Amino acid sequence: MFRRTQQTNRGAARRTRSLNGTRKLDSSPSSQPDPLLGALATADGLAIGGAPPEGIPMALHGIPPENNVVEASPCSISPEAALADDLEPGTREFYGRALRVLTDAGVPFLVGGAYALTHYAGILRRTKDLDIFVRRQHCEDALDVLAAEGFETVLAFPHWLGKAFSKGHDLLDVIFSSGNGLAEVDDAWFEHAGRSEIFGVEVLICPPEEMIWAKAFIMERERFDGADVAHVLRCYGEKLDWGRLLARFGQHWRVLLSQLILFGFIYPTEKDRIPSWVLHDLISRLSADAEAPPPSEKICRGTLLSRAQYLVDIERAGYEDARLQPSGGSMTPEEIAHWTAAIDRAKSAV
Repeated sequence: MFRRTQQTNRGAARRTRSLNGTRKLDSSPSSQPDPLLGALATADGLAIGGAPPEGIPMALHGIPPENNVVEASPCSISPEAALADDLEPGTREFYGRALRVLTDAGVPFLVGGAYALTHYAGILRRTKDLDIFVRRQHCEDALDVLAAEGFETVLAFPHWLGKAFSKGHDLLDVIFSSGNGLAEVDDAWFEHAGRSEIFGVEVLICPPEEMIWAKAFIMERERFDGADVAHVLRCYGEKLDWGRLLARFGQHWRVLLSQLILFGFIYPTEKDRIPSWVLHDLISRLSADAEAPPPSEKICRGTLLSRAQYLVDIERAGYEDARLQPSGGSMTPEEIAHWTAAIDRAKSAV
């Protein structure tokens, strides 16, 4: 059971309170410049939606039963071994301490990002931060526990992302959804998680299906995660739960189909990694959709792929933003404005 730790002074500048009491970043124009804004603004754009499935037991620390643990892929490399020489000692201590603090407090979390990519696809990538994934209701818990142990914390974007950091600017991302508001972390992430040991701590690794789901939507001008999707498919395609992956994409199945078409182009000799029935199913949907009349609502779903590149369609061409709740999304106008305002800060940090 989670042991709630009393919050202590985090010593962070320019924080305000959100409605639920969680501290968040004040991005108002009157705010004084903050040296951390650049780092915070370059946050990745992950997320997953839908209510948590009913009837899924929550094991201690979110660790699933042994018979549900995802196997490592043939390409897998131990994240601990692969990245051992890639981090400064202080950074390793920062990450290891954060993981131990959360584990000891009983906060359920998973490790994602570069470490999960190493686990499933054997891809080594120098990383500027460590991504952990939690359920929405545990984000404030995680930040409070870390703050009580002396970490600086901030709720950078209240619709999906908190952060913990050190004076040396080592960063820990605490993710509970994605930038586009689609991929909210739910119980199934924990039910289908992998296992590994990182910095001496036994941890859960984000499932490969959720990695593909989240990364498939990241198509920014400065970042495209399609290569990560292709590498996971190449190394893990034969072990994926394709029915679950299709369900994750739901009405956005065209995004999955586009990734699978690209995979066949990238790796023509590996096309058997994708079950033929999956392609037949998606192509049949495409054929049926081609014969159907277009929707009556003038909507742009490009904002689910890039927060910047389709703003012109929303602001000048009269399209409805697919991220908005009335248009089938999960974000409020205020959340979109806050996320959009960070674009210029991200550019200035590059």
